[in-house]
Amino acid sequence: MQFFTSLLAATAALSGLSQAAPRITHDKRSTVTRAGTTYNVFEHAATGAKMEFVANSGVCETTPGVKQYSGYLSVGDNMNMWFWFFEARQNPSTAPLATWFNGGPGCSSMIGLFQENGQVCPCKFKVGSSNAPVNNTFSFNNYANMLYIDQPIGVGFSYGSNSVSSTVTAAPYVWKLIQAFYASFPEYKSRDFGIFTESYGGHYGPEFAKYIQDQNKAKAGENINLVALGINNGWFDSLIQEKAYIQFSYNNTYKPLISKSQYTKYMSTYQTDCLPEIQACQKTGTNAACQQADNTCSATIESPLYSAADFDVYDIRAPSNDPEPPANYATFLKDASIIKSIGAKSTYQECPNAPYNKFAATGDGPRSFMSQLNDVVASGVQTLIWAGDADWICNWFGVYDVANSIKYSGQTAFAAKSLAPYNVKGKEGGSFKTQGNLSFLRVYGAGHEVMYYQPELALQAFIQTMKKGAIAST
Repeated sequence: MQFFTSLLAATAALSGLSQAAPRITHDKRSTVTRAGTTYNVFEHAATGAKMEFVANSGVCETTPGVKQYSGYLSVGDNMNMWFWFFEARQNPSTAPLATWFNGGPGCSSMIGLFQENGQVCPCKFKVGSSNAPVNNTFSFNNYANMLYIDQPIGVGFSYGSNSVSSTVTAAPYVWKLIQAFYASFPEYKSRDFGIFTESYGGHYGPEFAKYIQDQNKAKAGENINLVALGINNGWFDSLIQEKAYIQFSYNNTYKPLISKSQYTKYMSTYQTDCLPEIQACQKTGTNAACQQADNTCSATIESPLYSAADFDVYDIRAPSNDPEPPANYATFLKDASIIKSIGAKSTYQECPNAPYNKFAATGDGPRSFMSQLNDVVASGVQTLIWAGDADWICNWFGVYDVANSIKYSGQTAFAAKSLAPYNVKGKEGGSFKTQGNLSFLRVYGAGHEVMYYQPELALQAFIQTMKKGAIAST
């Protein structure tokens, strides 16, 4: 009876239909071969969703016996969302399930899969290499079953109609994909589930997590056992983070990017030009006001600052033409034989303009997702807010201020704590603090894509968080 009730709820939630008299329906599984590629086809009776995927392509994950699946789920009319799943290298039948989302908005999660050494990726590329990727020792799938998702439609290998124009409108489609994944691979139901993301993931992570919790409370579809949320170098809230561009540019660990007089000038401009627009956006919530905030702060603060010196906004230690992390994976993903092997049906687009422009048109960037983050942390989900300390674009100054601003039962004690050394096998790799289910971690010597620069540390922090505990030195 419980299963039947949830099945009806899923039908109503995903299709928009009322719960009329139930019909006896059955999921359908089959195979189809197109242009020499064999796809497994799964048609979900409850939702009408269709999944087509290739099993064990041999691309990326080369560990013997470790399964992988890549392909598409139809999350709406002509909306084909790309996923790539990697089984855990150890104990896959009991290991938890975690998802990875890159940010943008509108950037592919294949960036994380191939470019971020030590992140959720089973393989990686070396700088200057145009050949196949090599095995990644510190992949997140050492511990967890990993699911990468390209969203919204039009990003990466996802293709078709894109009706997503904001973080809020993106969340239901992500939920639908997870529901269909559970239906196709029921052995992963009820596993501990984690969301890990970065950059614009400061929007995605809190909203996706909160949406999942709301659907669980409404008993819509299969319950998603959300236990962990990890966001590195995230963009959460302009009101908190915008001024950190100026502060970090003047007073970071590595090198000053502006002088004291420039710092004073920029802080004055922030107060008179940028801040009032952010406040208007967050007060009124209108697209026009939030667009105006985005445009004003970009023109008066962000653009002048990153034009003031030659540096990589993702790693200030390097010049703007920084070759790391290596981008050659994108050429690999456009190779016809690779596309065929993994079952892709579109040309790979790393960060296409069209999806980004839809978010920009609604002023999504300056909107705050602190309320959602507060709710998720307050609910008890183990949360890791972390940041590489060489990143400028979502720098650790602003991320630290976000962590101290999270409203939950431990906020006062958390904010009062100082950072302590975070060690990996006795070697200091960062500084951190924890209180209850919230942890903050500053990662030394890491740019925006933390896992590329500090893979062993990243894997340790990931495992500790997925185990539903605070991070701790080893």
